[in-house]
Amino acid sequence: MNALLLLIPLALGLGLLGLAAFLWALRSGQFDDMDGAAHRILFDDDEDDWKGPPRT
Repeated sequence: MNALLLLIPLALGLGLLGLAAFLWALRSGQFDDMDGAAHRILFDDDEDDWKGPPRT
């Protein structure tokens, strides 16, 4: 029973800390462009940078 007096406030504090971290990430724009990086990897804009394997 004494352990609950420590664990319940600890769990509530960690939950509030996680909520605060999520709200901070939301306000700082971490979730603005979810598909940008996923689509960006499919398009090769710099074809001249990579010369490919040597031709024999």
